[in-house]
Amino acid sequence: MVITFKISENTKEKMIEYYMDKKRDKTPNYAIFQADEGGTVITLYESCKVVFQGISADVDANMWRDIEAHLNNGKAPVEKEKKKKEKKDEKELYEERKKYYYISSVGSDEVGTGDYFGPIVVTASFVKKDDIAFLEELGVKDSKKLTDDKILQIVPLIIKKIPYETLIYTNEEYNNNPSYNMNKIKSILHNKAILGLLKKDNYNYEKVVIDQFCYPKNYFSYLKESDNVYRKIDFTTKAEDKCLSVACSSLISRYVFIKQMDKISKMLGKKVPKGAGENVDSFAKELVKEKGSKILNKTAKLNFKNTEKILKS
Repeated sequence: MVITFKISENTKEKMIEYYMDKKRDKTPNYAIFQADEGGTVITLYESCKVVFQGISADVDANMWRDIEAHLNNGKAPVEKEKKKKEKKDEKELYEERKKYYYISSVGSDEVGTGDYFGPIVVTASFVKKDDIAFLEELGVKDSKKLTDDKILQIVPLIIKKIPYETLIYTNEEYNNNPSYNMNKIKSILHNKAILGLLKKDNYNYEKVVIDQFCYPKNYFSYLKESDNVYRKIDFTTKAEDKCLSVACSSLISRYVFIKQMDKISKMLGKKVPKGAGENVDSFAKELVKEKGSKILNKTAKLNFKNTEKILKS
């Protein structure tokens, strides 16, 4: 089920605040955020358009219809007619899936790049055709709809069957390379993860797929200082939806990221929030008051704009 309508600026601010702790690491183009709420994926765009997708989309959409009406003198939003575009998008996704879904592949994906606290985690995994039914039964086909609790349940089952290579780029490593931009770091880590996986066995794969985060030309430019570069790569957007090996890599990376965040929380003696919103700033300000600013070097990404706001206060 997909429901789409436009909201006002005042409702938009309420929505940003409401989904602050439920946002995903990756955000679609022109979107402010994408978040998970039960069985619904919510995407809010800069244009104030909001899209609800999933089995409970109508429940969440109705809640925000009521809020919009309450904030705007009873004027409820009007749902847009999107059927033709949805059919076109579904057809394009199907065509892409024929290239990437029903094949044996190596896929790589990352998490943590949008989080102020915690490391960057990159995973490459190998999925063969025979694994498709097993992964679909676990729900990997709809990996974007999986909550952290569900990921903690199914990833231990995945890693028993699916070969993978995971790299953790710690906060201290990140902060010791201030000249690196995020895309260069991701390029280096993806390359290392793919090469590390391929060293483990002679996998019979048809494609190596990466969820495209920059132009291929730039990706290989970032790797010009690397001694060994894997080059036969398919770069495609929304790869997590099209390719099961990328979806697996996304879930494994998320699983490892959650575990790393738990370690940081245990070290600090308090639950560390995900994301990079106002709740993160508030938490970090209290943390710096308690432990001093040096604690951020071990736990956060210092080149984020959050640092300036936190230390100013």
